Amino acid sequence: MNRDHITSKKTITRRFLSINNLEPTTPNREYGTMNITYTQIKNDKGTDVLFTRDQIADFLYEHLDEYGDQKSAILKCIGYAYGDNPGQGGFVQLAHEGDEILGVVIINDTNMGEYIPEHILVYIAVHEKTRGKGVGKQLMEHVIKATKGDIALHVEPDNPAKFLYEKFGFTNKYLEMRLKK
Repeated sequence: MNRDHITSKKTITRRFLSINNLEPTTPNREYGTMNITYTQIKNDKGTDVLFTRDQIADFLYEHLDEYGDQKSAILKCIGYAYGDNPGQGGFVQLAHEGDEILGVVIINDTNMGEYIPEHILVYIAVHEKTRGKGVGKQLMEHVIKATKGDIALHVEPDNPAKFLYEKFGFTNKYLEMRLKK
């Protein structure tokens, strides 16, 4: 097993969420079953690249809606997560069904534990067809389980995802201030 890719499978229906860590289940058309796989990617070195940087960036650019950044910024974030330069690291957490991306989270490691959070959740987006079906919740659960130390994120006050973050215990302790140059 490649240690740079950690995968688990989930089956989601309109009625329930069940865990299937062995084999994908047969889709249940009556209840709209989706065979969603959750995969953590730490880098894209090697021959078994599940999704390219461009595919991940394109997904985020399209599905972040008004809360997104330019594709070039997203690609820089992926490069940081994959450790393109010394001192960088993190991972990409994906939800996908086969070769279709349904959700993405990018975590960048800060390497600054004890005085700021060890991780920054930079991007999270879920495909509009899976919103409200627990995919975002499952992505967050995978990310929280995979990280050691605190996680910070920035969220606009009117972003509906703010409620998801609060359910997981994220709080707003500080007011962020920025100097734009």
